[in-house]
Amino acid sequence: MTEFRIEHDSMGQVNVPAQAYYSAQTQRAVENFPVSGWPLHSDLIHAMGLVKYAAGVANRDLGKLTGTGKNPLTPAQVDAMLAAAKEVASGKFDDQFPVDVFQTGSGTSSNMNVNEVISNRAIELTGGDRFKEQKPIHPNDHVNMGQSTNDTFPTAIHVAVAVSIRQKLVPALQKLHDILADKAAKWDKIIKIGRTHLADATPLRLGQEFGGFARQLALSIERANRALSAVLELPVGGTAVGTGINTHPQFAAQTCAALAKETDIHFIEAVNHFEANAQRDGLVECHAQLKVIASTLFNVANNIRWLGSGPRCGFYEVMLPDRQPGSSIMPGKVNPVMCESLMQVAARVMGNEQTVALSGAAGGQFQLNIMMPVMGQTTLESLSLLASGTNAFVEFCAIEMEANVQACEASVEKSLAMCTGLNPHIGYERAAKLAKEAFASGKTIRELCVEQNILPLDVLNKALDPWSMTEPKA
Repeated sequence: MTEFRIEHDSMGQVNVPAQAYYSAQTQRAVENFPVSGWPLHSDLIHAMGLVKYAAGVANRDLGKLTGTGKNPLTPAQVDAMLAAAKEVASGKFDDQFPVDVFQTGSGTSSNMNVNEVISNRAIELTGGDRFKEQKPIHPNDHVNMGQSTNDTFPTAIHVAVAVSIRQKLVPALQKLHDILADKAAKWDKIIKIGRTHLADATPLRLGQEFGGFARQLALSIERANRALSAVLELPVGGTAVGTGINTHPQFAAQTCAALAKETDIHFIEAVNHFEANAQRDGLVECHAQLKVIASTLFNVANNIRWLGSGPRCGFYEVMLPDRQPGSSIMPGKVNPVMCESLMQVAARVMGNEQTVALSGAAGGQFQLNIMMPVMGQTTLESLSLLASGTNAFVEFCAIEMEANVQACEASVEKSLAMCTGLNPHIGYERAAKLAKEAFASGKTIRELCVEQNILPLDVLNKALDPWSMTEPKA
């Protein structure tokens, strides 16, 4: 068997790897774009298979595939085409998608890659010879029926992003939220000193601090769902420029319905196909929400990192699990590696935001955005990083975190900000003077107040009760 087979497209002869399921147009793209060595994100490949399946279902139900047009298919051939599309969606043919991310701006190369793989696999499923150049199940006429890259590729991006948010990101954020909320409840009786500007502040409870982190994650889940909502409108049915040329009037709605059924996500036909074909504002909006989630994760991880600093010369109010040796020169040193990993993930996602926003703003001219492959790839990378990074942080850090009760409570009485409890009794100016005196003398606020008989002892103890400082009081 030869290493290559010869195939033809509208531009002439092409040598294609002998056993490849793809054909001439894919091979041309492989040769034209030797840029990064990065294939499309697997989630996008799977979504493209799913879009082709849904489009095939719509065309079948509308009688287009088996009708009186050019080269109608038999019901068995239609079934094979749908089965092949489902196989692509399942990941069975991931190794058959070699086209580089940095390709034609519409994604035409990848759309044809999918069409060719589905066509050849469907021919094989019907017992035909996929190596023959005459394709009884044609990549353009049948697999791509009623479609253009300009509407199906962005549709696949939206589907891939929505599925990733629903199946990967939201569950990861929910797990972290639940862990933080559980810690907040368990640590609600532990009093510690607050810090603003990294300077000592009034007391609070460790549970309250972690309750704040849990609320940040709850808001992140809401933002993830808003990100999903931003990509629910699908461009499919607009074909080349939004007019819907060469497609059935009901094709778009039925394709969206099929996608909704397969994913359990409420995809709908675009309200305006000219907007949906030309612009990727929904994707920009989606990634903007991911940027905020990344910012939150960076903040939470960094705060936990600070709380775990030490063990002797830092705060060490939270004890983080030891994951690995922390230094190649300092024996016994252990670092907050999981916090740092998640912070790096967040930084990457925040950087990705610039790529998506610029591509959305500058890439859409007239009836097409020509930056779609990198927009889809970058958004899916962000989603994968956020989900995987959060899951790792939960498993290897958050679950095993423990409160250092002794360290938390030891700093409370020493804080000069305890004088805040005296404000209602002696006023701000006198309390400030006491704070300065306490700092200079090395004494606590309580000790100075007793020495100077500032308040009756029972009043003083009530005013300097750290627990009462953690809640409003009449």
